[in-house]
Amino acid sequence: MSDTTTITETETTVSPENPWNVIVHDDPVNLMGYVTFVLMKIFGYNESHANTLMLQVHQEGRSAVWSGELEKAEFYTQQLQLHQLKTSLEKS
Repeated sequence: MSDTTTITETETTVSPENPWNVIVHDDPVNLMGYVTFVLMKIFGYNESHANTLMLQVHQEGRSAVWSGELEKAEFYTQQLQLHQLKTSLEKS
């Protein structure tokens, strides 16, 4: 009698229809004007759009500030964290 083990490998792919969201979370440290400034600097948003996203963070506790491919989402998350913003990634 012999013991055999079967190993099955699976690969997960992310289709373009399922982008990643960069989420900014509310925190008690950063001022609203600073959050607006960082969103303008990182994403190139105009002040009006950045302010709208910042208000969503402030009022709802979080906002999806960007959506797209995983590599860019990881990059943007890192950039926001370097500016001391509390951020996370989620599948759309």
